[in-house]
Amino acid sequence: MVTINRTPETPLLDALGAANPSARLQAALAAGTQADPGLAGPLVARCAVEPDFFVRDMLTWALTRLPAEVTVPRLVEELRSRRAQARSQALHTLSKIGDRTAWPSITRSLLHDPDDEVARSAWRAAVVLAPPGARGELAADLAHQLGRGDRAVQLSLSRALVALGDAAEPALRPGLASPDEGVRAHARATHRLLQDPDAAFDLAVDEAKRIVALGPDRAAETAC
Repeated sequence: MVTINRTPETPLLDALGAANPSARLQAALAAGTQADPGLAGPLVARCAVEPDFFVRDMLTWALTRLPAEVTVPRLVEELRSRRAQARSQALHTLSKIGDRTAWPSITRSLLHDPDDEVARSAWRAAVVLAPPGARGELAADLAHQLGRGDRAVQLSLSRALVALGDAAEPALRPGLASPDEGVRAHARATHRLLQDPDAAFDLAVDEAKRIVALGPDRAAETAC
């Protein structure tokens, strides 16, 4: 149990909300270097509203420098926020901390969050935090979202499934037989990546779409 005896310095807290993103970046760096558990609350709160990607990344780094027993409960609380960025950044930070006590908080509603950035962060966090016995069920849940979103979203989902390894193989079968062409193409592309992780995603998608459009036999003929 960590006892917090210090109050964070006001200048540092003020700098975290400065108008200049460079000043905020330096403040987040200083917070991580200082690694004062008393900064956990302000850092988590800033993650929810920080507009700059690089500053958010530094805030996450600063939080990973603090004791997990201080940060994880605060981040888990953020998962219930109505603000999408708060949920997304909390999930991202939990994935970086890697404390599996947070796993029960990665709910199905987060995995299926209507906000794509929140869902993508939830997929990454789930892959990191899921215990071995939960990976099959997680893969099946993720596979229900095949065909969702644009290229970036689909690539994130494919990567999450590939990261689950053998658990992903049976989870992909319904998608491979789906009547929805977009779902089938995404499932095929993911299956290709599962077999060959070094394959380019765009090429895998193009090949999968061609197979879906022409049928396996016709696609094989045209490839010759």
